[in-house]
Amino acid sequence: MSVRDMLESVIKRVTVFKNKDALYPEFIPPTLPHRGIHIKQLAEIFKSLITSPGSMSLRAMLVGGIGVGKTVTARVFGYEIKHLAKEQGLDLRYVHINCHRDRTLYEVISEVIRQLGIPIPLRGLSPREMMIALLSYIEKHNIYVLITLDEFDYFIHTAGNDAVYFLVRLYDEYPDVKKRLNFIFIARDLTALSTLDPTTESYILKHLIKFEPYRSKELYDILIQRRDLAFYENTVSEDIIKFIADSEGIDKGGEGNARSAIEVLLLAGEAAEHEGSHIVLLEHVRKALTVTHPDIVKVSDELNFLQLHELLLVKALIRTLRAKGTSFVRIGEVEEEYRYICQLYNIKPRKHTQIYEYVNNLKHMNIINAKLSGKGLRGRTTLLSIVAPLDALEKRVDELIDKRLTTERNTL
Repeated sequence: MSVRDMLESVIKRVTVFKNKDALYPEFIPPTLPHRGIHIKQLAEIFKSLITSPGSMSLRAMLVGGIGVGKTVTARVFGYEIKHLAKEQGLDLRYVHINCHRDRTLYEVISEVIRQLGIPIPLRGLSPREMMIALLSYIEKHNIYVLITLDEFDYFIHTAGNDAVYFLVRLYDEYPDVKKRLNFIFIARDLTALSTLDPTTESYILKHLIKFEPYRSKELYDILIQRRDLAFYENTVSEDIIKFIADSEGIDKGGEGNARSAIEVLLLAGEAAEHEGSHIVLLEHVRKALTVTHPDIVKVSDELNFLQLHELLLVKALIRTLRAKGTSFVRIGEVEEEYRYICQLYNIKPRKHTQIYEYVNNLKHMNIINAKLSGKGLRGRTTLLSIVAPLDALEKRVDELIDKRLTTERNTL
């Protein structure tokens, strides 16, 4: 078969998808099955944003495990309250920041300014000076802002108590001005908050909304919604949806992770498409379940927010672990492979001190394991490992590296 024949066979292949985007993590659905009560709780907390804007700075804390709907609930609420405010003649903006990507106070304030499209020159400004400029601008232009800090527990760990205090107690220094900044904080658990001073911790936890893992019936409803949005009619039966929901539901021994369930549906559809099948079969779902390893699902979101060189370092660790055939490898061996990979991509490698920072960050994000060597090795060194299946992880890392490189080239 010629190259042209192969291309034509792929292009003309039967597809079960009408809108695959509806199965991707960043997709925002039109409605949120089984999260209505959480939307209502947010509405109760933030209603004075509409009824008496600027009277107080409002905040809420969303807490729950992976794939339980925290992020999508915040995004949908932000979208809806922004449009409701517009109908009332209020200029309310919604900003969503992931603290795995924007990790310091400077980066968070910079990202708020960027998303709002405010023409403030940031070069040379301290975070406090940037915040004063931001407050001045939104006061002058009568703007209100609802800011979601996703993965807030990571921001606490990275930026520290003083940075958190600066954000959440901002208006203590300016008691007479209108309170135009409001916050939604999102975290997987409350452990990190115990490192804050008691006053700041209690201030954040005043309005706490808990998200529980999904039960199989709840996942069934979510999957039905995504099926109808993503697949052509009659390509995925209700039996298939029930099978996936039962395999992932917390009440049936799963983790109650909607993101994982949707990923299974996506991969099952791709398996059907690859085989040229007009419908998704149970065998396609079984294949998807073997690929959707829990550890891959857990780190997939974190990978999305890694910098290019962090991704290159993860790739280097994967290749070193595979080559050595051991559960842990030395950081020096990984650095050597990292430099080789950088050479392949024609990229200047980072120095050892920066690599060590990357390792600490990747460890905190639970993407890699790191420990000091014990007896049996000459000298003390850092040993690195990965729990997730290497082949599946490397495939995802390669996709993201290519995406980062394409973005960088397009901006040149």
